[in-house]
Amino acid sequence: MITELGHFALILAALVACVQAVVPMIGAHKRWPGWMAVAEPAATAQFLLVLISFAALTHAFVTSDFSLRLVVMNSHSAKPMLYKISGVWGNHEGSMLLWVLILALFGALAAWFGGNLPPTLRARVLGVQAMVGVAFFAFILLTSNPFLRMAVPPFDGQDLNPLLQDPGLAFHPPFLYLGYVGLSICFSFAVAALIEGRIDAAWGRWVRPWTLLSWMFLTIGIALGSWWAYYELGWGGFWFWDPVENASFMPWLLAAALLHSAIVVEKREALKSWTILLAILAFGFSLMGTFIVRSGLLTSVHAFATDPERGVFILGILVTFTGGALTLFAARAGAMQAKGVFGIVSRESALVANNILLAVACFVVFVGTLWPLVAEMLFGRKLSVGAPFFNMAFTPFMVMLGLLLPIGAMLSWKRAKVGRVLRQLAPALGLAIAVAGLFWTIQTGRSLLGPVGLFLGTWLVAGAITDLLSRIGKSRDYSRLLRLPRADWGKAVAHAGLGITMAGIAGLMAWQQEDIRVAELNQPFELGGYEFELLGVERVRGPNYFSTMGEVAVRQDGAEIAHLYPEKRDYPVAKMPTTEAAIDYRFLRDIYVVIGDPQSGGGWTMRVYIKPLANWIWAGCILMAIGGILSLTDRRFRVAAGARKAAPAKGVPAE
Repeated sequence: MITELGHFALILAALVACVQAVVPMIGAHKRWPGWMAVAEPAATAQFLLVLISFAALTHAFVTSDFSLRLVVMNSHSAKPMLYKISGVWGNHEGSMLLWVLILALFGALAAWFGGNLPPTLRARVLGVQAMVGVAFFAFILLTSNPFLRMAVPPFDGQDLNPLLQDPGLAFHPPFLYLGYVGLSICFSFAVAALIEGRIDAAWGRWVRPWTLLSWMFLTIGIALGSWWAYYELGWGGFWFWDPVENASFMPWLLAAALLHSAIVVEKREALKSWTILLAILAFGFSLMGTFIVRSGLLTSVHAFATDPERGVFILGILVTFTGGALTLFAARAGAMQAKGVFGIVSRESALVANNILLAVACFVVFVGTLWPLVAEMLFGRKLSVGAPFFNMAFTPFMVMLGLLLPIGAMLSWKRAKVGRVLRQLAPALGLAIAVAGLFWTIQTGRSLLGPVGLFLGTWLVAGAITDLLSRIGKSRDYSRLLRLPRADWGKAVAHAGLGITMAGIAGLMAWQQEDIRVAELNQPFELGGYEFELLGVERVRGPNYFSTMGEVAVRQDGAEIAHLYPEKRDYPVAKMPTTEAAIDYRFLRDIYVVIGDPQSGGGWTMRVYIKPLANWIWAGCILMAIGGILSLTDRRFRVAAGARKAAPAKGVPAE
């Protein structure tokens, strides 16, 4: 009964979305208040109906209702409760229902908190958001229905993919989707503004918090996925330039560019065309990511589905919305006249350079991700584009971005004097050079990667601190720091977080040490100044798996500093093994141990890594997300904050 109720609610939500997509748009065109007013209750009803549908599917997983095909394929009665719940979105159909739930949530939030928006703009935003919803409701109901029944329910299910039975992967998809799908509301604002023919500072103020919210969730989602890959896959890496990893990274880069571009629209009413284009492309790349994950076009450990028919449907959605929005953009481009004039040396110019670097970096990742497919289709050649290409092509743009950020953040609007800014940043630059020189001197080998990464990290962190201190003026009244707008603190914390992540990545890649061997019981070996000893291996039974668990003692200077228990698990229902690395986390390094198979001559295969600064990668991501939260709590940037501006007789001309 509950399952049928969820199915019915999903169908009803699709019908409500159709009404929301049509009636408010007509009302906005005709200036009929009653028709425009339909948008808000329709958005609320749509969200509540999808929430009921999602709750019904969750109930089926929690209660192990094996009359539902999706539960049979992705759950098991012996599975821990956390993974029964995460199994709801650990598959194609359930994850698409989560996709639509978040899409409806953002539409409802725009309705609830958009009271200060002009009525016509709000109606069009919610109408465009509903159009996207209609497309995905059709996709779910026609090709990916999560409520299909089994003719003969089995006694038990086939279990969830063991790689997904992990806390990191339980929370990674929801955060990632909140970022992915959150960009839809930025897209809706952009298309609504193009239809309305009015793009001004107020529009920039309205769209900025939505962009910030989406970017923040994307940051958390990508960080969780990276951390999961680090400790779960047993490869010892945090990023593999996998197509699905790239699919989430590209919208993150464009969302960062959009966030900075919206600042210029809000402050100076410039870069209007650039901001609208970024809003369209950011959501377009989110749809591209959905296509990559679900089409089977590119092979990935993260892929949800390999059905070409579903891929064609999503490709149709991508082409329709992105192509339609770009066509509308081309038709309106001549009308988006910039009002603000600025000099070559100014904060506006620095933000333009920032956006160009981010956009080109995104293009590099895009080309590297899809080039193997293009080469096979056009030239009949099977190519593999891996980490060497991405590291070589992508890194220079991030280095330039890191060098520019502290300077650009302190430049004045409209016209600035770069010499004065450089004088203020001289101590930060001196500190960064000193840190780089120190690590160049003490490192083994002569790679520039580590010192350059530590230089950029120090430069960004010290630059962010200098930016904050410059706000208190010559009075040196440090209490003024507490009275600074939270957006200023958010910017500084986010920029510092980026610096810490850059330092962590460079340190890990430059100074990692690795040892792969057959380890004998009670025979110590050394790596990087640490002594490792395999004390024993035993067979352990888990809730729904069997584990081969090793016991490893780690010593430094004769004193034991850690006891690690690496595992190799076997899931009998899914018939799939997984590796569970054992990690000793410390501030300056991780010790990472993986146990493998027993050897015929005795002993066990074991891999040991010393990973300098590994935790800095995720600490920096956490700081970036905290920076986003701080900025969101600034009253100036909340959704619909401030007094609503009266619409001028002529905004940005529509014709």
